[in-house]
Amino acid sequence: MVSKDKIRRILDSYDKKNITIATGCSHTSLQIFHGAKLEGFRTLGISVQQKTKMYDAFPAAKPDDFLYVDSYAQLIDMTDYLIEQNVIVVPHGSFVEYMTPAIFESWEVPSFGNRMVLDWEADREKEREWLTSAGVKMPRIISDAQKIDRPVLVKYHGAKGGRGFFIAKDYPEFKMGLEHAKKYHIQEYVLGTRYYVHFFYSPIKTEGYKLSKGVLELLSMDRRDESNIDEMYKLGSVEELKRHGFFPTFVVTGNVPIVARESLLPKFFDLGERIIESSFNLFGGLIGPFCIESIVTDQLDVVVFEVSARIVAGTNPYISGSSYSDLIQPGLSTGRRIAQEIKLGVEKGLLHEIIT
Repeated sequence: MVSKDKIRRILDSYDKKNITIATGCSHTSLQIFHGAKLEGFRTLGISVQQKTKMYDAFPAAKPDDFLYVDSYAQLIDMTDYLIEQNVIVVPHGSFVEYMTPAIFESWEVPSFGNRMVLDWEADREKEREWLTSAGVKMPRIISDAQKIDRPVLVKYHGAKGGRGFFIAKDYPEFKMGLEHAKKYHIQEYVLGTRYYVHFFYSPIKTEGYKLSKGVLELLSMDRRDESNIDEMYKLGSVEELKRHGFFPTFVVTGNVPIVARESLLPKFFDLGERIIESSFNLFGGLIGPFCIESIVTDQLDVVVFEVSARIVAGTNPYISGSSYSDLIQPGLSTGRRIAQEIKLGVEKGLLHEIIT
């Protein structure tokens, strides 16, 4: 892990009037670049073996410059250049996954947020320790696959966009779907409505829903379109389809905007508050955008099955704001909120509080 002192020395050398916000050209890059440009920042798109012609179609979100590399590992060799450009990287799920958390954590280019959260997010056991220590209700874990006696969801570690996750109702189904080379865990399948709740935590803002330090903001919510699992019911029973070689998958292909009934909002805020407060003691605090991935049962209980500790693709429907963020500032996206936090850090001389 690159030291905070090292990053702070690099930040001290930056020309604060000419900061460049950079991210990988995928995932949530359009709203990150768009939001940064609205706040007056120069932008840099990092293209890893990608064509960037698509950005010509969206001039308000096209980065000012592109950096073309053959691999994420090659970015290590570009460290000095990026520092010379006063770059602050905004990590998203694809960026961290493809660069790998281990390399990203040691990379000496300043990054928005707390890198220490990556280890707690990527490891399912540590993530569960974090959430349960906060008093968050989670699905029950099945430690012995041979004792599966109800529908379960098998999930692999890390941010995979749902790839490889599968449902099993007994041990034979579990063996049929398992990829043995990957680390996984098994949790009970909770029946209910999925809500992916997009929060933003600021340790340097003072007005709003106050925590012991800083402010918690709810910016938007979504549901996920998940490859074939959402459509397979049209073809008959899943069991019959499996016999013909069709297996349901949870690969996310898109996001659907939603609004929850208002009586659920205090419950969501309570969960967000608990998760942030717990993070202070465990790894120094989660900073910036995060997503509580939850299920609301027919009893209106909220069960949290995962936390994504960064900007998630479910915020993409809200580049022009949401029913929630509009009540903070009209047209506010998560991408723009990140840029505003960086700008506030510059203005207050507190960049070291939000950049690692």
